[in-house]
Amino acid sequence: MKLVKYVAITALAVLAVAGLDSCRNRKQDDQKRIELDQLSMIEQKIEENVYPLPTSADVIKLLTDLDVGYIIGISNPVENASKYLTSRNRAVNLGIYGADLSYATLYNMQQEIINYMNSIRMLANELNMSQIYDEKLYNDIKVNFDNRDMLVGILTKAFNDTYSFLSENDQQSLALLMVGGAWVEGMYITTNISESVYHVEGIVKVLLEQKKSFELFIEIARPYSDDQMVAEFISALEPVRKVYAGLSTSLSLQDVEAITLAIEEVREKLVN
Repeated sequence: MKLVKYVAITALAVLAVAGLDSCRNRKQDDQKRIELDQLSMIEQKIEENVYPLPTSADVIKLLTDLDVGYIIGISNPVENASKYLTSRNRAVNLGIYGADLSYATLYNMQQEIINYMNSIRMLANELNMSQIYDEKLYNDIKVNFDNRDMLVGILTKAFNDTYSFLSENDQQSLALLMVGGAWVEGMYITTNISESVYHVEGIVKVLLEQKKSFELFIEIARPYSDDQMVAEFISALEPVRKVYAGLSTSLSLQDVEAITLAIEEVREKLVN
């Protein structure tokens, strides 16, 4: 299962609209093809190097192998959904709740799945995406509560449809904010497991590898930094950038603590 990998790739694949036959539009089509080539290169980097979001099945499997249970209360409270009033905050927290939902799904936390679906549905409706989070989706989820693979597939499609909708409707900035929000929340969950797990090599490796995913996200987002929402989000990630800039090929416990504090600082601004 590579739920978050599929979600992130879909979120980054900004779709080009079909051109008309005029000379001007042929030039625009040429530019679109160049952009699509660039996006294909970015997708290849994702495939070859790193899962962009740390809530991938590999991370969750590692936590499960280490007998690290689901942590109640670590995710963004569902009650917060009603206080996100701007498109920026709604998009960012769609991503955050998406990571929380992935976390709950992979641990088969049924009530939490329903709770986060409700929060996601609220935010999606406010971003004019009610057609994605409809009653059929809810029914499909309930029917497949005991089949985690099917449930992951259903949620994958819902997330893919969300990101595709935004991309196809010239809202790439909001799609990037969702990806960024999911990355931060995934890191928050990963860094807030029990302190004893920090001494396990696998967890340290995961945290170090997220330097690559962080740099990849910044690379993808930077061309959209003329959009104020994206620029503000990149600026909010500065504490994380500073920590990662000082890391080498290994992590000490002090490094892990620095990453944890930086993620907490960023995450607090996003959910409050």
